[in-house]
Amino acid sequence: MTRSVFPRTTLQRAIDRLGFVQADPIRAPARAQDLILRHRVRRYAAGDLERRYAALEVDEDVFINYGFVSRELHALMHPREGKPRWGARHRKSRAQQLLEYVGAGGAAGVHPRDVDAHFLHGRVTNYWGGSSSATTHLLDDLHYRGLLRVVRRERGVRIYAARPPAGQSLDGEARRTRIDALVDVVVNLYAPLTAQGLSTVVRRLRYAVPQWRAAIPAALTRAKGRLAHARIDGVEWYWLADERPADAPTPSAVRLRAPFDPVVWDRARFEIFWEWSYRFEAYTPPSKRKLGYYALRCSGRTG
Repeated sequence: MTRSVFPRTTLQRAIDRLGFVQADPIRAPARAQDLILRHRVRRYAAGDLERRYAALEVDEDVFINYGFVSRELHALMHPREGKPRWGARHRKSRAQQLLEYVGAGGAAGVHPRDVDAHFLHGRVTNYWGGSSSATTHLLDDLHYRGLLRVVRRERGVRIYAARPPAGQSLDGEARRTRIDALVDVVVNLYAPLTAQGLSTVVRRLRYAVPQWRAAIPAALTRAKGRLAHARIDGVEWYWLADERPADAPTPSAVRLRAPFDPVVWDRARFEIFWEWSYRFEAYTPPSKRKLGYYALRCSGRTG
């Protein structure tokens, strides 16, 4: 876990080293991205990532979850070609018109409110079953496809600008190299992983690269063959081949780990290491909570 728990550094270097920082909108006690970065960035204050986002080499995007990705990771995932094509002809036409409108807004980007007012596309049912603007839904879709990027946020709302299309389609060998590199990103972030944990995070790459979804099982098989591994107490563990877990230094500082921190993200591994179930109850009705929003694991040197 020392790959994801390293001495505090600059914000850009921390993002590049992690590759991915999961995001979550819950504000108390702070957003997930702030809780993750405060242990890894010198003098980090809540909201620094959002305030400094425009000046950083970082993008909002989907990896195995939604969050902030390094430019290197973003390049590994695009172009996303496997997402189903827009169905009706008028929807494709709307997408093209929207791209042209956002492109005319330049590098400063456009607010979804302005896009909605311009096109008046109506309402649609969103992923969560609620109602949202059809133009907002289409903006999200174009962003996922890599045709738009988030340039900043205004009061939590994503401001979009056009992005030049990514490179060309890859041949088989280049595709395998890309997928293996993505596997290395998740292993770098979350290892050591049990066999089940490795399978879980690798299969979640279907969100990052839907265009290569069918190739992910083979990538998992290759990973098990090239990663370092050992069986301990009947459990098979995997980590990057150039890492020696026994040589890892013991952290000298005490840290409170939030629920999306790479150290505690894998709940099954957490229970093996610390022998208690990590409960995340922020979305559980208050009357049914046992520990509150969530428990914070305290980690560091003892004695």
